[in-house]
Amino acid sequence: MADPIAADRIEITVLVDNVTDSLSSTPSFVTREWMRLQRQGMKRTMGGALCCANHGLSLVVRAEVGGKSRTVLFDGGPVDYAVERNGTRLGVDFAAIEAMVLSHGHWDHAGGLPKAIEMTRAANGGRAVPLYLHPGMFRERGSRQADGGVFPMDPVPPPAGWEAMGAAPIVVRDEHIIADGFYVSGEIPRTTAYETGLPGQVAREDENTPWQPDEWLGDERFMAVHLRGKGFIVFSACSHTGIVNVLHAARRRFPDVPLYAAMGGFHLSGINERVIPETVRDLGGFGLTYLFPAHCTGWRAVNALEREYGEAMVVPAAVGKTFTLTA
Repeated sequence: MADPIAADRIEITVLVDNVTDSLSSTPSFVTREWMRLQRQGMKRTMGGALCCANHGLSLVVRAEVGGKSRTVLFDGGPVDYAVERNGTRLGVDFAAIEAMVLSHGHWDHAGGLPKAIEMTRAANGGRAVPLYLHPGMFRERGSRQADGGVFPMDPVPPPAGWEAMGAAPIVVRDEHIIADGFYVSGEIPRTTAYETGLPGQVAREDENTPWQPDEWLGDERFMAVHLRGKGFIVFSACSHTGIVNVLHAARRRFPDVPLYAAMGGFHLSGINERVIPETVRDLGGFGLTYLFPAHCTGWRAVNALEREYGEAMVVPAAVGKTFTLTA
């Protein structure tokens, strides 16, 4: 498969994230939520005018590729109202979204996609929206509890369900390129000893079959866009495979192009706080210019990353922030 075409400019809008922060200072390439809202016409600072944070992640990634503007939605966050509220206030151009990618089969990345599909079709004249999925996403999942029981998760709809919502589901296991400049990986190899997936996760085919261990999340993929002259920006929505494994996979796939930045949830919260030291140590081996932690990274990990690599490299995401990177 050919490599994606390099982009001359990449704009990333954080549509949904766990946190809101429009007060902390940011580098010049980051526009904070309130500034963007003012550009969209906000006349008065008030609660009803602002975006909302929610547990999940959704990124609108626009790249100038071959002289054309191409836009892909990477995940949809957890719920419809976050997409509608934030997208409307931020002035997201839903008509420009050519395709959507669901990074893995969890509710906090899939739950807002139906609303995103609806808003995109309303803006694009009713055309079906290509939605890239992995065949391992559709089993019911849950978390094993201390008493041995299982707390179930909201399942990801099957392809027919997405089609009924107005999507054009594309279920693939291998790597592929979307809109010329967006690379979506195949399954991510596990090479580190300490990144062990999501401890305690189980899955079943249906309510009549037993729960089975499902800690590895083999359906998780990353997305990457090549910024000309700088390198790849790697988007990893949750990093259940481990952000170090993700970056190893990206470097193996593109050995001749630097890795410029990593953005998304690094899943170093909860039980995975135990691997913060190893992860922080090994992230230094990829030559990254930036880390943009979001979603499930966790405040302890963000603090550890900033202590190790400094504010110039570690730029946390938040709802409504816009990252604009140019070649």
